[in-house]
Amino acid sequence: MATLAILFAVVLLINLTPAFAPPTWMAMLWVGFNVPEGNPFVFALIAASAATLGRLILATFARTLVRGRLMREADRENIDVVRIWLEKHKTMTASAFFLYSLSPFPSNYLFIAYGLSGLPLRVIGVAFFIGRTVSYAVWAHLGRFVSAHIDPEVQFEGSYLSGYFVVSQLALLGLVYILMKLDWRILVEQRKLTLRRSLKPPRQVEDGPTTRC
Repeated sequence: MATLAILFAVVLLINLTPAFAPPTWMAMLWVGFNVPEGNPFVFALIAASAATLGRLILATFARTLVRGRLMREADRENIDVVRIWLEKHKTMTASAFFLYSLSPFPSNYLFIAYGLSGLPLRVIGVAFFIGRTVSYAVWAHLGRFVSAHIDPEVQFEGSYLSGYFVVSQLALLGLVYILMKLDWRILVEQRKLTLRRSLKPPRQVEDGPTTRC
């Protein structure tokens, strides 16, 4: 029971972190390796519940703080074009989240970007939970399999803060920024990738010297 509580807390903390958090699949691989007598499916359910809760909180944070208070009105109107498109394609959106959740790739930026749209989170939360349960069960099974076939004294080593990890995280941060700056109306209506031009305030015409007749 203590192992499940610790697993839930660790996975929740990882998935609450907006950037530079270690991937959850590493935690699943570790628990499967170090607790081979446990049930991988139970581990997966606990971890998927924590991961989904963490990601939904992260998306809510992006919606309430970033979209609600920090984002300019022009940026909100631009993102609303995406919101309208996503509302018309709910099944495809949920399917995309499900398929993505089967992969080992980080999902924090995906939820931050979705949170900026202001759309309800229930549908993508269910799809993400199901997909992560499947993928985490696979990683836990893999950890148990490795534990049964190698020296038990071997420990997983290596730092996730490698050059590749840092570069990939910075690239994903840049991607979220670019997604905010894309002109989504032109992309949806004309299928063209263009960046929005910043709206400049109208220039004030200075009064010239008056002429006397």
